[in-house]
Amino acid sequence: MINTNRIVPITSVDLISMYGCVLAAAAAAAASTAPEKLEATNPAEFSVTTNGKTYLANEPVKSLNYGNVTAGAVYFVPAYDYKGFTKTGATLTVTGDVDPDSRTLYKAVLSTNALTITKVGF
Repeated sequence: MINTNRIVPITSVDLISMYGCVLAAAAAAAASTAPEKLEATNPAEFSVTTNGKTYLANEPVKSLNYGNVTAGAVYFVPAYDYKGFTKTGATLTVTGDVDPDSRTLYKAVLSTNALTITKVGF
């Protein structure tokens, strides 16, 4: 289990669809590197400071700030009070929509100051 306190229950998807989501994430990770756990700095708030890594946020994300980073990816579940992504010292151009339902898995890919967010799985 990736966390013990802010668990995201499987509530609105069948088991086979969940397997498909996991396999899609595994296939995407196999193309580069397996995701590492990204721990919140405060509840639901995250910070990425290492360039070029792939992460899985360990609880639903309210906000995530990229420091002096130009590339990387984060798998995340948006919290109900999701605010989005920012980048220190730069304007971040975000492409893609997020439904803050606190259960859907998304992947955010950073390339310089452009962030592309896609829904993972079904």
